[in-house]
Amino acid sequence: MAWLRLQAVAAVLAVLAAAGVAHSFEYHEATLDAIQLGFRNGSLSSAALVRFYLDQIDRLNPLLHAVIEVNPDALRQANRADAERRRRTATGTLHGVPVLLKDNIATHDALNTTAGSLALLGSVVKRDAGVVARLRRAGAVVLGKASLSEWANFRIVKDGWSARGGQARNPYVLSASPCGSSAGSGVAAAANLAAVTLGTETDGSILCPSSFNSVVGIKPTLGLTSRAGVVPISPRQDTVGPMCRTVSDAVHVLDAIVGYDKLDAAATRAASKFIPRGGYLQFLKKDGLRGKRIGVPNELFQGFGEKQTSVYKQHLATMRKHGAVVIENLDIGIGSEDIVTDEWTAMLTEFKLSINEYLADLSYSPVHSLADIIAFNKAHPIEERLKDFGQTILILAQDTNGIGRVERARIRWLKELSAKGLEKLMKEYQLDAIVAPEHYASHHLAIGGHPGIVVPAGYNEKGVPFGICFGGLQGYEPRLIEMAYAFEQATKVRGPPMFKP
Repeated sequence: MAWLRLQAVAAVLAVLAAAGVAHSFEYHEATLDAIQLGFRNGSLSSAALVRFYLDQIDRLNPLLHAVIEVNPDALRQANRADAERRRRTATGTLHGVPVLLKDNIATHDALNTTAGSLALLGSVVKRDAGVVARLRRAGAVVLGKASLSEWANFRIVKDGWSARGGQARNPYVLSASPCGSSAGSGVAAAANLAAVTLGTETDGSILCPSSFNSVVGIKPTLGLTSRAGVVPISPRQDTVGPMCRTVSDAVHVLDAIVGYDKLDAAATRAASKFIPRGGYLQFLKKDGLRGKRIGVPNELFQGFGEKQTSVYKQHLATMRKHGAVVIENLDIGIGSEDIVTDEWTAMLTEFKLSINEYLADLSYSPVHSLADIIAFNKAHPIEERLKDFGQTILILAQDTNGIGRVERARIRWLKELSAKGLEKLMKEYQLDAIVAPEHYASHHLAIGGHPGIVVPAGYNEKGVPFGICFGGLQGYEPRLIEMAYAFEQATKVRGPPMFKP
């Protein structure tokens, strides 16, 4: 069986690595720092790195379904990066590095931007998404697009169930859910299908697949990264962030993609004040837990198995050992169920408005409105698997009539829930962060536009990964990075996937 062969390969690689038997450059699990060192000492070229990842995708993607499309220009971009390095005009940690983008992030090149939808296959964007433009300026190579997952709250279609592949699969335990609409990005990062990846989040779609695939995911403060050119859901909550194998790699990517964008002016201008002078790498501190006040909302840690609960308790002890003040038995005061109904009502309306605006800005598209997408799905029921998934969410969104009295009231109430919940708790106890299991703080972070970082925390009885999330208020990225990095270095939980059945 395929999974047995993959387990054997993974085991052999682990043995060889332990024995010191390797090529001059070790591609598997390579970090950005290792890649740049390889570039400098001549043991690696960008072209060789791209070929490695393309080979990985060719071998593993039929099983994992994490990549929906590869870039036919990737090798050309890599060769150009190598030439720039020879001319000594290359700068930055991402120069010549292959990056995989979630398929709702627009690229003005040979790649499609479909959010997994056949309805958008062949559509043409006017320009790169804001974050892609920044990656290109940093010299990164756009390797391709990652698939979406069936767990997306608002899927234009069935998120990767197109003619080009199936749902992304967890590389640790193939039968386990990869979670979240950024599952393709999380799976690809975990399985070494790309050096680094980008995902997007409205509520949990970076945090959840990062947790379930044992990678680091950063959900930034709203507006810290541009949403221009990203297939939208809610301008109040949408954000773009890195999904990588280490905290350091994720922070390198974050540094490259933050900043003002005139095409997302209001949000990026407001968040620009949070970007620290000198960037975020300065906060990669091994003693970053020392002196931090970390709150533990008990209600978020309920309902887990004995092993996972025990691991979380050990991690809290580790945080204390490394100098953090861990305050347990806290209550956010606002339950997730109090958020969901109001969030749902607002997002249905916002989705219709924003997706229609996105479609109107395309240079070419087979569909021009949400109504057209619904009609396309009805006309292609087999390809779009309407029998399995339907399109109830799309129809509910289409039936909305703009931001009216009810919607404005719900949006105001969401702001109040954030103010009375997480924000009040953080201020009352003077917290640097709350800590939460997996993605369980995502509702609280989403409605306030607050950041969160998921770090690998362990593996359950079946070998399925789970993470731990450090969450804070808008602009708290520096202290969250300090804590996440220090925790990662103290625990070193993550191991490569074993492809169990």
